[in-house]
Amino acid sequence: MSFHTRFTPVTLAIGTLLLATGAQAQDAQTVRIAHAGPTSGGIAHIGKDTENGVRLAIDDLNAQNLVIGGKKIRFEIAPEDDAGDPKQATAVAQKLCDQKVAGVVGHLQSGTTIPAAGIYNRCGIPHITTAATNPELTKPGYNTTYRMIANDNALGAALAIYAADGLKLKNVAVIDDRTAYGQGLADVFKETAKKKGMSVVATEFTTDKATDFMAILTNIKAKKPDAVFLGGLDSQAGPMLRQMEQLGMGSVKFFGGDGVCTEKLPELASKVAAVANVTCATGGISVEKMAGGLEWKKRYDAKFPGQFQIYSPYAYDATMVLVDAMKRAGSVDPKVYVPQLAKTNYKGLTAQVQFTPKGELTQPAVTLNAYKNNARTPLN
Repeated sequence: MSFHTRFTPVTLAIGTLLLATGAQAQDAQTVRIAHAGPTSGGIAHIGKDTENGVRLAIDDLNAQNLVIGGKKIRFEIAPEDDAGDPKQATAVAQKLCDQKVAGVVGHLQSGTTIPAAGIYNRCGIPHITTAATNPELTKPGYNTTYRMIANDNALGAALAIYAADGLKLKNVAVIDDRTAYGQGLADVFKETAKKKGMSVVATEFTTDKATDFMAILTNIKAKKPDAVFLGGLDSQAGPMLRQMEQLGMGSVKFFGGDGVCTEKLPELASKVAAVANVTCATGGISVEKMAGGLEWKKRYDAKFPGQFQIYSPYAYDATMVLVDAMKRAGSVDPKVYVPQLAKTNYKGLTAQVQFTPKGELTQPAVTLNAYKNNARTPLN
């Protein structure tokens, strides 16, 4: 007894189509772009926001069915948590080098980004930070290091000038958390404030893990400052504002940089009245003022409801800038496309992105913000 299989033209056509589809899927090259930042710990909400920006960019890129160097490309995110810790950040950087990712969006803080930058440079992988603002980051001149926002020189100076000229304040107390970010920002603020004729009546230090500032604030209260400047993050600013209210310092103005300037700050401060005294600076324009920003944020909110903080538009653009360089180089290999990053002229969501030879934006913007009815509101 024998069996014969008959293949009709239709069967053969379907089989050919399936084989072709399978071949196309195999031909697609997977390219991994990493996000490195704190997705655990006190500022995990900020780290998750930047990670979300990368995820949204990758979704948009994959929808374009890009072909680079003759190959169809499929992008994937390689998410890594540095927990805001410099040692963990260097371990993450080495891991991403070992995994040969195509590029990195991160890290978030200056204290994590600066040590990681040297590791990325040694293995030739480019990284673009969306949030680290210490000017020391770009001083080595690595061709693998880029920054998507204004640095501390712009942020600290803008806040001090506004305090002196805009609000006519005379006396200010300065607190920093001894991190590369907090100390660097506080130093620029102090220097500019003094140049503008303000008196720095107190200088205090804390850590980036502290939540009890009663002793520091009690010392400061005795000096009767018009304002307190914090070089630190929202996870410190929130409890600090609550404790200022408890000490009868609710009318004292409060200044901070971009690490303070999040959507979550009022919640962290339990929405005390002192939140209305906050002025904070971000290194870029607000999403409301970005070309297409409101439409972009609608898409972000639909995909990541309730998670928007501050840096995700910059993480989105950082991902796009990496891929733009790949497209211009005709390669996803960092050795081939890194030289193209220096030549970037990309019309992004956040800005027309161009870099100086050191990797800074050629035209960084600074936005001053206040909190009205517990909602962050741009002042300029």
